Amino acid sequence: MRSPTPGSGSAGSDCCEFQRSAMGVKGLQGFVERVCPDACRTVDLREMAQKHCIDHPDSPPVIVVDAMSCVRYWYTPESWVCGGQWREFLAVLEDFIKAFMAAGIRLVFFFDGVVESKKRDEWIKRRLQNNKEIARVFQFIKTHRKEPGREMFVIPSALPTFTRFALKSLGQKTVCTLQEADFEVASYGLQHNCIGILGQDSDYLIYNTCPYFSIGKLCLDRLVTVMYSREDLCRVLGLSLTHLPLFACLLGNDVVPENLLEGFWHKCLVSSPCKNNSYNRRTNILFAVANYISKVPRSYSSLKHLEDILPLGSDKTLLYRGVESYLLPGQQSPWIPPKVTSCQMFSLQQETAICQDKEIFQLAKEQHVQSENYTIFNILSKGEIECSNSLEDESDTEIPGQALIYRPARQHIYSILLESGKGGACSFVKEWFVYFGNPLQHPELIQPVQPIPGGTPNLKTLWFAKGPDVEKQRYSTFLACFHLHDGMEYLQGLEAPVAAFCCLLVYLMMQVSSLSMEDLNAFVALVLCLKGKSAAELASLQLAQVDSRGVHLGAVIVRGLSTLLMANSACGFPFRMDDLMPWQVFDGKLFQEKYQQSHRGCSLEELLEGNESLYTPFENLKSFICKACMAKKRTIHSRPRGNGFITGTRQREFNPRFQQTHRSSFVPPYHNQMRGFLWRNPQPQGREYGAGHPDRRRRFHVPSW
Repeated sequence: MRSPTPGSGSAGSDCCEFQRSAMGVKGLQGFVERVCPDACRTVDLREMAQKHCIDHPDSPPVIVVDAMSCVRYWYTPESWVCGGQWREFLAVLEDFIKAFMAAGIRLVFFFDGVVESKKRDEWIKRRLQNNKEIARVFQFIKTHRKEPGREMFVIPSALPTFTRFALKSLGQKTVCTLQEADFEVASYGLQHNCIGILGQDSDYLIYNTCPYFSIGKLCLDRLVTVMYSREDLCRVLGLSLTHLPLFACLLGNDVVPENLLEGFWHKCLVSSPCKNNSYNRRTNILFAVANYISKVPRSYSSLKHLEDILPLGSDKTLLYRGVESYLLPGQQSPWIPPKVTSCQMFSLQQETAICQDKEIFQLAKEQHVQSENYTIFNILSKGEIECSNSLEDESDTEIPGQALIYRPARQHIYSILLESGKGGACSFVKEWFVYFGNPLQHPELIQPVQPIPGGTPNLKTLWFAKGPDVEKQRYSTFLACFHLHDGMEYLQGLEAPVAAFCCLLVYLMMQVSSLSMEDLNAFVALVLCLKGKSAAELASLQLAQVDSRGVHLGAVIVRGLSTLLMANSACGFPFRMDDLMPWQVFDGKLFQEKYQQSHRGCSLEELLEGNESLYTPFENLKSFICKACMAKKRTIHSRPRGNGFITGTRQREFNPRFQQTHRSSFVPPYHNQMRGFLWRNPQPQGREYGAGHPDRRRRFHVPSW
């Protein structure tokens, strides 16, 4: 398997999509590879599987996969900036699975299902850094009119979210975690006697669990990779395995911030006999900290003494919590008293959950763990969700951040889940969504808004009841989340992926009034022309140039698809989740092609690739969308952009009231969210599609509702 060049946006959830918080202990992975060559052993996974079968004839060889640290290595399609090459990516995942199946190895994939509060500061730090990296990507595109090289690689928006569902659709066991993923991965590997963990996170050198294999060093065709040895690492450092959790904490990790440790490191360096001028400072720090720990008695009192001498501020339990975080079920440490068991922790979830209905909570939890729903459990358990960075151009003042575009839809979803106005326990949901102008200093408090006038449908009915009337209610409630209160009959006559995409387009065209007829033409042509194209055919598509606005819109559309997943989960699954996947309706390069063709005014024949059978579906879909928009007093204008690119660097002027993150209300849908954004009722520019306009395009047949 090809390893990408390290760059921005390392793999990561949807709760932390670009990169899991700190991916272990900073510098430890490199230290092992440079200074401890004996700890890096090349292994043949086929041979290890065969040996496992001999030693354990009743249990198949299993590798537990830390999927969040593998995503960037799996995404090998050449194009990554246009929104994602989803069919190519799906083929890559299929080949990955087949290689292990051929060796008789089962894979179990784990994805982060939460961002724990102790990791929030690091998550925010990474998100703000990713914003800068994305800004550089857009500047490159505007300057060179082409896709950046892999050295600037940022994973496509929502890639981890859809990877989870892709693996499930390919028949793999896929787990979405209730705690930090590396803890659950390490626990699963230990408890199920797995032959190893596949990932790229140095925390797996700290946990006392099964062997740790590198995804970055994996040669897929031969199933050969590097296994990192904890025992050899300890030998080089002069430590035992029980020292490693404290060693990790004193180097700085997700629990103990590095900035609190500088003074401690200096003292260790001064007193260390191991200092070597040929090593860099970080390497000398690792040796010095190991030397210090090796001389400390292994006891709780020693840990308390360390907490007293470190500048931990008001939280003197950081070291305790840090060491405890590495203890797997059944394990103990000489540094701390026996810990609270995981079972006890999970039993507390229901007691502290926003949702107090045990039947609903339990189903949401089961679906969450089995990767069958999307974000629902997070809302019902904590009333809190997050969304990482998207490939959005912060200098494009006409298109709001996707977080704001889809917020009205999310407000309706929150209402369905929390039954706002019916005595629900939560009057708002905490959102940690990345968009330009949001400093992420606090969560934004977002009120639920009923999707249907007269009241929110009963959640138990939507989730548990049966019969045609309930099926209709699920579908209509889903449509209402996207402000479509009519048109169900027409949409149900379409193929399900096209119907869902059409629903998304209606919502998007109503929410963002800067979107033009040319944009709509490109969206509709995309979904029609994509059908039947193979991954190989899409991979061979070559773009003469890349348009930055098209890149931005691609990310917005893909984030819209994840919003469809959320609504579908809340409404009791009126659609199959497989029908809402991007490989059904979206391809980044194909969208770029259709976008550029449409804006330079190409013929319908060229836009639809000469396929006459698509002409009528194209006109009907477009007519339906335009009529739905006109019903909401939204007229779609023609604004061809030709071959022009947005090249300016003028920044958005951010509305100060959006920095008041702890508000308890939200501006109603369709209201201007930011200065510079055109949401609704723009001044007419050019031609428009609508009744009574003297220069409108040819009339299309409008299907009856």
